[in-house]
Amino acid sequence: MTAVVFGPARLRIEDIVALSRRQAQPVLSDDAAWRKRIETGATQLDAMLAEHGQIYGVTTGYGDSCTVGIPLDLVAELPRHLYTYHGCGLGEHFSPPQTRAILAARLASLKSGYSGVSLQLLQQLHGLLAHDVLPLIPAEGSVGASGDLTPLSYVAAALCGERDVLVAGETQAAAQALAAIGLTPLQLRPKEGLAIMNGTAVMTALACLAWDKANYVSQLATRITSLAVATAAGNAYHFDAALFAAKPHAGQQQVAARIASDIEDVGQEQRLQDRYSLRCAPHVIGVLQDTLPFLRDTIENELNSANDNPLIDPDTGRLLHGGHFYGGHIAFAMDSLKNLVANIADLLDRQMALLVDARYNNGLPANLSGASGPRAAINHGLKALQISVSAWTAEALKLTMPASVFSRSTECHNQDKVSMGTIAARDCLRVLQLTEQVLAAMLITVRQGLALRQRAGGATVALRPAAQAFNAQLTAEVAFIDEDVALEPLLRQLLARIDTQAWSLYAAD
Repeated sequence: MTAVVFGPARLRIEDIVALSRRQAQPVLSDDAAWRKRIETGATQLDAMLAEHGQIYGVTTGYGDSCTVGIPLDLVAELPRHLYTYHGCGLGEHFSPPQTRAILAARLASLKSGYSGVSLQLLQQLHGLLAHDVLPLIPAEGSVGASGDLTPLSYVAAALCGERDVLVAGETQAAAQALAAIGLTPLQLRPKEGLAIMNGTAVMTALACLAWDKANYVSQLATRITSLAVATAAGNAYHFDAALFAAKPHAGQQQVAARIASDIEDVGQEQRLQDRYSLRCAPHVIGVLQDTLPFLRDTIENELNSANDNPLIDPDTGRLLHGGHFYGGHIAFAMDSLKNLVANIADLLDRQMALLVDARYNNGLPANLSGASGPRAAINHGLKALQISVSAWTAEALKLTMPASVFSRSTECHNQDKVSMGTIAARDCLRVLQLTEQVLAAMLITVRQGLALRQRAGGATVALRPAAQAFNAQLTAEVAFIDEDVALEPLLRQLLARIDTQAWSLYAAD
């Protein structure tokens, strides 16, 4: 496997995704200057303690309890209390890929050298990720400031040999799992509990996974649109480069160019203008495509940031109190992305409604049923699939309410304005899941529709080589439906293919 190096260099979304899929191995940098920077922060914290300085979360209580002084002989016990009383998460546990991404995102932040942690802590966190020892982290309980405290408490506890972890699909006690990989439970130094928990690692990890999924959704929705235009006997000229030069949004132009590279006119008479879900597809998908670069910058800046509190500048030794745990940028990114993706689901839902309706599909049978003769009366084709697509789309649209506007005042009004970034990220992943279900249904729809169009005498547009090859792959994987069939197994198979991004779509353009 390739290596993702945690050191002085910036990480990218692709690094986190590769680690989440176990397609890369995490490596701690052996750069001497970087390692010295990490240790400098820890020794500077020791020096401050020796001088009896007041340090939030080290010699004081947490949050609103910052006015409560901690006796020096109890300072060493404070980190354990932090992760212990935050062990109140509920809901489903994050999946193994999501948990790997969370571990990687926390390591990415701590490696910046501003958190006052020891190299040993980074090594312990790296050990969990490298050996795939995954803390069982409940998904619910974070308001996104002071960061992802409750979910990250499960990471801190696992590092210290407490609570449960997942190893090769089996639940184990953390202490047992650490021993099996040659690690001993960590004794957290002052501030290390706060450094692990007080940050945006959960929402940022989920954002990395969401961005990667959305990027693929954009491409697959574009290819499906090309096949839908051919199925509907539509028009290739709606995607002419000269047309899109007149409204030069780069992402919109890119989507139109992709569709134009998939289909071409064959000179038959056709409807002058297609309905909006076909004709305006670049204008819908293009908004997502245009926004992806901005969202990448936002997410990667957060990924490579020091986002706990307080920070220790290893270059000057200054103690910096602030609020970098606030997840506002990720909240905005996820609230925006879930709206953009839900619009893709809505677009494809409208395309499917056209394709299965004999009033609008230009000569194809109702519900794209492949049955003929007397048996046509008892076969219903994709009728129920279209109902399910409508349900999935409606649920996706319902979830587009922005989480970030529902800030709650918590923790004795200390956390009186919070980001809700983790809820936004979880919502976004659910919208993506629903949209991928719509994509799976549309893959069945266009495969069936193209076969029926060929049987009816051919489309008014022809597929170019790349789209032809994709349709050939689809034809090999999805059987033509002549008699009614329960489609759930096929849908799940296609969802697995979408999740692994099995189809190569558009080359770098």
